[in-house]
Amino acid sequence: MTGPGGLIACRACGAVASASPALGLCRACVLSGFPGSGRIHAARRASRGRFGLPEVVPKAPGGIRCTLCANECVISTGDRGFCGLRTVSDGRLTHLAGTPSRGLLRWYRDPLPTNCVADWVCHGSRQRGRTNLAVFYASCTMDCVYCQNWHFRSASPQDGTVSAQELADAATPQTFCVCFFGGDPSSQMGHALVVSRILSTRGVRVCWETNGTMHPRLLDRAVDLSLASGGCVKFDLKAFEDTLHVALTGVSNHRTLENFARAGLRFTERADPPVLVASTLLVPGYITPEEVSSIARFIASVDPRIPYTLLAFMPQYVMSDLPTTTADHARRAEEAARDAGLQHVRIGNRHLVGAGQ
Repeated sequence: MTGPGGLIACRACGAVASASPALGLCRACVLSGFPGSGRIHAARRASRGRFGLPEVVPKAPGGIRCTLCANECVISTGDRGFCGLRTVSDGRLTHLAGTPSRGLLRWYRDPLPTNCVADWVCHGSRQRGRTNLAVFYASCTMDCVYCQNWHFRSASPQDGTVSAQELADAATPQTFCVCFFGGDPSSQMGHALVVSRILSTRGVRVCWETNGTMHPRLLDRAVDLSLASGGCVKFDLKAFEDTLHVALTGVSNHRTLENFARAGLRFTERADPPVLVASTLLVPGYITPEEVSSIARFIASVDPRIPYTLLAFMPQYVMSDLPTTTADHARRAEEAARDAGLQHVRIGNRHLVGAGQ
């Protein structure tokens, strides 16, 4: 049975208009422990297999462990890590890209103000006539079934990489800030940190938009550079309940939450602009006002002054059949975040709210 706007009846419990056609399970059934979880795995195969990426985080017996992100893949010879950039040859971990010297990415100069999730609290929104150096890393440590930028999975190191110096030299006197996103910079932090250090010495503000799965020591360096340069670190908090997070992204959120709290310890070091910002995508049927309330309570426990942006959903990738976020969903989510104790909450992507309803 099909409900309004592309949602269908849950294959496990039969609840109408509460499940994505891609997953086949409603939020409640996902949270109860994946009854019929084969459907989750099928969705993951659909999102990974066509790009030759591992369907799950590899934990090969006797393999080599990579510790650069929370996944800590254990990779056997000839296979690849979850991000697609690490492999093993001759018994050693090999980095195909994302090293201090070479990155798999594309970049462009984005005129300010731009559609940054922190534009309402960032000084860049007042820099008309200047630009943001937008760095889109073509790899990720998660696999969101609703990924808004899923095309990066087609990129390959064989198609060419960019050196840190080349990327830094793309900045011009009009460059006010640089933002590393993707994909996600977590899988290529070695490269991003070298570029950041170069640009920060030239007066460019350093910003990050990330799922927060990088090694904590790498996060510390990113926060240091943002604090020193006047930039910010933007965490995408996709879900609070770990079972839901795994269903939607393929991996746990434990490191993300730990790293967010870790970065939050630095929040008081600079008030304007704030060094830490959070955002959540309002995925219909899954990231409900109740889920937003849990996320917001967590953020408030770190610091209630941390700005929080709720983003309207645009159907993409494996979840291309879902509807957009309704105005009622957005309103109730915003109220839930404020009721949880956050002082600064806004709805982003307002032009998408209710689109196509």
